[in-house]
Order: sequence, then C-alpha cells, then structure tokens
Amino acid sequence: MDETEVSQFGALFQEFLERVVHTARSGPEGTESLVARVESFVESDPLALPVVTEQFRSFEHATIQVALEHLLERPGIRHELVGVAGGGREHHSLTELLEASRRHGAFWVGAVDYTAVPVSVDDERTCVRFGLYLVDDGRQRLALLLRGGNPSHGQLPSLEVLARTAEDGRAWLAGLRDERAARNALRGQVLSFEPSEFEPGVGPIRFHRRPELDRLDVVLPDGVLERIERQVVGVARHRERLLAEGRHLKRGVLFYGPPGTGKTHTVRYLTGGLHEFTVILLAGPAIRFVAEACAMARVLQPSLIVLEDCDLVAEDRSFTPNGNPLLFTVLDEMDGLTSDSDVCFLLTTNRVDLLETALAQRPGRVDLAVEIPLPDAAGRRRLLDIYGRGIELPAADVDQVVERTAGVPASFVKEMTRRATLIAAERGVALTEAEDVHAAADELMAAQEVLTRRLLGTPGEEEGEVGAYPSRGWFAYAPRRHERLTAPPD
Repeated sequence: MDETEVSQFGALFQEFLERVVHTARSGPEGTESLVARVESFVESDPLALPVVTEQFRSFEHATIQVALEHLLERPGIRHELVGVAGGGREHHSLTELLEASRRHGAFWVGAVDYTAVPVSVDDERTCVRFGLYLVDDGRQRLALLLRGGNPSHGQLPSLEVLARTAEDGRAWLAGLRDERAARNALRGQVLSFEPSEFEPGVGPIRFHRRPELDRLDVVLPDGVLERIERQVVGVARHRERLLAEGRHLKRGVLFYGPPGTGKTHTVRYLTGGLHEFTVILLAGPAIRFVAEACAMARVLQPSLIVLEDCDLVAEDRSFTPNGNPLLFTVLDEMDGLTSDSDVCFLLTTNRVDLLETALAQRPGRVDLAVEIPLPDAAGRRRLLDIYGRGIELPAADVDQVVERTAGVPASFVKEMTRRATLIAAERGVALTEAEDVHAAADELMAAQEVLTRRLLGTPGEEEGEVGAYPSRGWFAYAPRRHERLTAPPD
C-alpha cells in the first residue's frame, strides 16, 4: 500500500468516525441544531463572529443576573432565552459549542438550566446556570452565553458575548458592568468571606443577620460612644460637606482593651445601626482576604470593613510572600483606597502592644483609637440592669453586687446573671431572686473557676495560681456558697 492509498484510507476512516460521532451525538428527532438557531438569529455565520468573555466570582452570580435582566428590559430591546443540550457542554466555550454543533451535531437547543443563589440570610434568587440569550437591541443582534461556575473543576462563572465586532462585545460588557455597580445584590448586606474548598482564595459569601441592639445597651464611659459614632457614622452623614472642603472620607478606628469588655458588642451595635452600609466581616484566617474586601468595599460604599482580633496577625507571616507580617498587608490595603472612598475600617484587639509598632510604621491608617476599658461602678450597674432583666434584685443587693464585682468585664456580668437564672430554675422557683445572683457570683468566685474567670476576660490572676489573691476585685478569695464577700482574708 503506497502513500496515496494510505492517505485515502485515512480520509475515509476520518469521515467514518465523524459520521459515527454525528449519529451518536445528534439530538433527538425534532430538535434544532444550536448553530442553526444562532445562525438564523444573527443572520450570518456565527463561527465567523468574535466572542468576548468576562469571568466573575461565584458570589457575583446574582448581581450579574439582576444587571442582565435590567439591561434586557430597556425599551427597544427584544430577547429570547434558550437552553443548550448535549453532554460535556460545560467544558466548551461558546465558539466550541457552535463548531461541535455544526460538525458533529453535538449540541442542540434544549431546556434552560437554573440554580438558586443566596442573596441574603433568608432569600435566594433564581439565576440562569446555563443558558443562551439571543438579543436584538435595535442596532445589532448578539448571543450571550451565561454559565454558572463549577468550583470542583476550577471554573468561574462567565458571560460570553458573540457580537458583530469585538468592540461591540466589549461595549456591551461595559454597559453590563455599569449596571452591576448600580444594582449589586450585595449592597447593604452584612457578609463575610468563606475560603474556597478547591483552590486558594475566596470561596462563597456567607450572609449574616444584621444585629438589633439598642443604644442604651452599649455600656461605655461617658462620651466614648459619641466619639465613635461621629467618626464612623458622621463622616458618611456629612460626606458632601467634607468633600466640598477637601476633607478625606476614608477612616480607620481601633477598639482596644481587655477581653470581654464590649469591643465586639460595640461593633454589633454599629453594624445594626448602619443600615445603608455594606458590612464586611474579616476575622481569624479570613483577614487574608482583605484585598478582596477592599475591592468590594469600593464598589459598595458606604462600607464598613471589620477586622477583629488584629493582634492575631500582627506577627503572622504565613500569607505574605515577602515575609512581612500579615498586619502590614492589611495596613497597606487600607492605604490603597482613595481618600474620597466612603469606607471605614474598624479594628479590634486585646493586645494593643502588638499593634502599636506596626501602626506607628504605617501612620495615617487609624484616625481614632478608642480604649474599651473594664467597666467602672456606674458601668457595672448598667450592665446588671441590662443583663439582669427579669431578676428580683433590691437596691441594696444591687449595690453589693456592683461593689463586689469590681474589676470584672461585661462578659462576667452576663454569665453571672445567666447562672443565677439556672440556679433559680433548679431550686424550682418562678422568679430569679437576689440569693440566686449572690450564689452565681459565689460559684464563679470559687477556686475551681479560676480558668473560667480567665476565659471570661477577668484580669489580675497569675497563670497557674488557682485562687490567688489579686490586689483588687471580687475574686479576692473564694467564699463558701451563699457567703457574702466583705474583705479579703488577712
């Protein structure tokens, strides 16, 4: 067999294989070829037209859907949504789908695939997971393939635009970006980033219910909350005047103080009251997503980025290729926002000593540092009133409890009142009374509760010294059950 015969055999065998594949892959009888539908709509050969593609994050899927629907609802625009049927379609670009449809009959017009995408704590939005929009905008005809992502295969969601020219496709995507910015489904939400299960970087978005806290439930020294509100809320409220006078909007606020004093509680109050703000929560390892958080905050401003327990990353070099602590990366991202960005960074720490050097080396990132101290007597009285609702506690007992809880954080008062209710319930009485509160305090003061006290944020006891006598505070010694504390032993 010479070369000519070999070439002829190869051509015949290839034709045979294509016919076999065409027969195996062709759609059911009566179905319409995908390429035929697109060709009849655009009135030209679709394989000769350019395709412009834009990828986006999975958490942007609902926003893309909303923006696309609003674009298609504009006057003078007609559109049709069709599905794409055929095995393996998710692995092919729009051009490849059309080519395989023409050559092998591999893909045909079918049902549209949909998926439910969360858009808040309680709501979902139905979005196209795989569908082809045939759009006539009055000037030209386009085909838009919208597909959801497949994280397990490393595929991001995307929108592919087949248009008369590449410039037309890019212009259409630019209009979609403007619509996305105006109608972002994440605007005004409280959310946090989840790590991706399949690759480094951000995965899905987790939505949080906006807290509802009364201002009177925030126990801080006089004037402190007013300063915080002026810096966080006041800048947004007086945005136009500040800009008119050349002032910057970007700001950073640091809450510092011992554990359990109310830093997170104050953050929750601000989060609950800033209904027009998009709040992005970054805590623990999620702080490494600060770049993504800043990018989102720019789009969704006014925004609040909360970075809790920043001291945990003050010396953490595990996420930075140049070996600098992660906190430096956080501070650099803060500085990267323009001065007119209505974005507030809210940092909390129990160890301001670990942050001070880094903050001093990156001046201007934090405009206000607020100490959230251990509550004084007036503060403990307010805490007892807040957390002791429903407890029968005469004024004399209130005075005694306030006096003997000197040096405790708010978290201790909260736990003490809960234990008092449990003690009353175990006694089988309907109301929680003063003796239950004193019993709960006695129990928490016991030597065996030293670790509990430390975990509640109470300072003053040396590590390993159970029942140690600090220089002050209600834990001066461990009294017997129901015994009143008056003074430490000699």
